[in-house]
Amino acid sequence: MKDNPLTDPEPVLRYPWDVPPDPGTAIEVAEGVLWMRLPLPMKLDHVNVYALDEGSYWTIVDTGFDTGKSKTVWQQLLNGPLAGKPVRRVIVTHYHPDHIGLAGWFQAEFGAELVTTRTSWLFARMLTLDVQPVPAPETLAFYRDAGMDPAILEKRATERPFNFGDVVAPLPLGYTRIQQGSVIEIGGRTWDVHIGNGHAPEHATFWSRDDNLVLAGDQILPSISPNIGVYATEPMADPIGEWIEACERLRQHARPDHLVLGGHKLPFTGLPFRMRQLIDNHHGALSRLLDYITSPKAAGDCFAPLFKRSIGEAEYGLALVESVAHLSHLYQTGLATRIRREDGAWAYQRKD
Repeated sequence: MKDNPLTDPEPVLRYPWDVPPDPGTAIEVAEGVLWMRLPLPMKLDHVNVYALDEGSYWTIVDTGFDTGKSKTVWQQLLNGPLAGKPVRRVIVTHYHPDHIGLAGWFQAEFGAELVTTRTSWLFARMLTLDVQPVPAPETLAFYRDAGMDPAILEKRATERPFNFGDVVAPLPLGYTRIQQGSVIEIGGRTWDVHIGNGHAPEHATFWSRDDNLVLAGDQILPSISPNIGVYATEPMADPIGEWIEACERLRQHARPDHLVLGGHKLPFTGLPFRMRQLIDNHHGALSRLLDYITSPKAAGDCFAPLFKRSIGEAEYGLALVESVAHLSHLYQTGLATRIRREDGAWAYQRKD
């Protein structure tokens, strides 16, 4: 699909709702489709979740963190907007804790079926079982490779790291797999499953055949770009390449009238325009970065061209893994070289 910003019917994003639902309340965004929000204890302070009416029960899409506050909000939703009908199925778009955090709770407490991709289930179950009091040696080595600020590295070496098990309920054995090309019935509609990548491996998105709805998780967000990072689990991953490939593939399905129900921010229309933005944003970041590394620089040195704003300690970790991802993409596509610095960090330089 070739898009022309001068002739597209909707070359800008539009937001049918200016204000999100309050905790414990819901907004009906389409017949039998409720938009709800769960709180998150971080700068991005919410996650969107959805409920689709199946007649005698609900299917929900994504769940929020496993916290007492989240469970309280869910109880308000179950007793209020969900009208006392049970949740019998939980669909998870990807394995990140704000999306899968309470899936196991719904399975254990309510007998719900869990539907997700194989990679999402395996990653989440693995990480919930891997609780660490301090960072693993491989993680610290990865931070050194990335050129982490020495003061931050020293502090992190003795602190308890973020553990999935702290905010993700245990996942019982058993789930139902979806994959690219799957077709699934949800809320009286038939949906095609298209898999994204980059932000999370095998991220599921759902495209209704019967109306204009797209359940997009974090693969497609309206006003922010999801974090795309490389981690110690797979230090030579290329999520930037996977992200661009997935966006190029998904944009072939995009229509201006699609109502995109994402994992954060507001529902929106204007999807072809947004897909171009998401792709162009990373091509632009790669171009700025390539101009910046005319002399060798580690990931920790490259925040300025990528983010164009000050990065504080709270955002440092996410910024670092995203910087690694962009530099590694340039290296793996032959546009940059890398050498070991004396401090052990990989330093990348534009290839002449």
